Amino acid sequence: MRSIFRSITLSFSLILLSCYILSACRPQISLHPTDPDPTPTSLAGPTRTLPATDLAGAHLEASPTVATEPPATPVPAQPGRTAYSLNVELDYARHSTRVTENVEFWNPSGDQITTLPFLVEPNRYPESFHLQSVAVDGQPEPEYQLSQNRLDLPLETPLAPAGKLSIHLVYQLDLPAIPPPSDTTRPVPYGYTKRQLNLVDWIPAVPPYRPGQGWLIHAPGYYGEHQVYEATDLQIDLVIRNAPEGLLVAASAPAQKNSDHYQYRLDSARNFVLSASPVYKLSQKTVGGVTILDYYFPFNPGAGERVVNDTADAVALYSRLFGPYPHETLSVVEADFLDGMEYDGLFFLSQGFYNLYDGTPKGYLTMIAAHETAHQWWYGLVGNDQALEPWLDEALATYTERIFYEKTYPDLVDWWWGYRVKYYQPRGWINLPVYDYGGFMPYRNAVYLRGALFLEEVRKRMGDEAFFAFLKDYATQEAYQLSSRQDFFRILSMHTQVDLQDLVREYFK
Repeated sequence: MRSIFRSITLSFSLILLSCYILSACRPQISLHPTDPDPTPTSLAGPTRTLPATDLAGAHLEASPTVATEPPATPVPAQPGRTAYSLNVELDYARHSTRVTENVEFWNPSGDQITTLPFLVEPNRYPESFHLQSVAVDGQPEPEYQLSQNRLDLPLETPLAPAGKLSIHLVYQLDLPAIPPPSDTTRPVPYGYTKRQLNLVDWIPAVPPYRPGQGWLIHAPGYYGEHQVYEATDLQIDLVIRNAPEGLLVAASAPAQKNSDHYQYRLDSARNFVLSASPVYKLSQKTVGGVTILDYYFPFNPGAGERVVNDTADAVALYSRLFGPYPHETLSVVEADFLDGMEYDGLFFLSQGFYNLYDGTPKGYLTMIAAHETAHQWWYGLVGNDQALEPWLDEALATYTERIFYEKTYPDLVDWWWGYRVKYYQPRGWINLPVYDYGGFMPYRNAVYLRGALFLEEVRKRMGDEAFFAFLKDYATQEAYQLSSRQDFFRILSMHTQVDLQDLVREYFK
């Protein structure tokens, strides 16, 4: 434990980096010259800067393959929601999985689809993704194109609007070793360490489609997330081979377990995550019908208890303010890497936060637990294009930290503003794509910190009653959708007549 603590303190800047979770999604953009080049992939489309006075809309280009917007209702009856069913055999000792994946896809557009793409994140890692077979409606598909994080399936017969396809994939994942902390590379949640195995962003998935942008498959950047997921229904049948004694499996949903066989179902979710370790300790607490499951390493039991209690308090508070948490469980996992990271139904908290825990809520352990829990609403429930408009989830999640302290530890609100935001004297436009900031700190300072300042100003102008009514209405109207700046300001305008144009000019490019 002490060697870990020394590495954490010696790399304190990495701990700070890990405090601010990542996010992303993107059209045709180039990274700042100081950042590594993104992996080549088919990009979505051009970006237009919104005028400062435009609270609502950005121009959208026509797409070559699909022309109309997906249905607006959260769970459309027809066409149906895309559903994923996976049979997974995990060899824990070999860090390898064999997966059979079946996808039921409905065309939500008003036009024919001639090529169906999949986002395949594991293919970004050398020798990690091995595609063994592809079939569409029972027929082998030998003409597929797999490059970087994209798999394209040309359709022999174009798929009509509201039409359905069944896709069958068989593949193997050989997980990479998670690299040690570095000043030059970002933390990697996908893979394994000596005490943890993580399957994150591992399921090949059909990306969302937006008119004018096309299929939202984005190249990874140096910081922030680039994946964009629709709300889908997932069923996972997992069998674990060569499991060490005492193995615990954290997941985005509760398991029906029989010996080495686990069955999971998670509906209306962006993704599904599994994390396994033979050294996890488990603490749990139920609040309002939701069970918080905290998986932590045995070195800091006091920190584990703090996390489960603060997360339970956050779930109860956010459920009251924004609407009910949408799942049965929320798993919190101590990360064997220096980062915090949100997923639907599960999030990671850096081991550094646990090691630096001082017995009080004045630190990143409580702060980022509140932040990542907020992402269950501002990412999981209300989705967005994280690469092009990262402020929509990250600014809201950061400001929700302020709300958490205000309601739970009110004497620490001034401390939070000083420690979290004002110390860094943040600058920059809050609404740029992740690729346009030129470094993590400018990105963090603008999107997270100035984003929180913007929301504080909006709240002061509107007043608390109207502001919190807006947040609840925003979460309700945009549930299971991909929200945008236009949607945010459209719903905001329903709750205030206050002129906010000067704030928009100050914070938005």
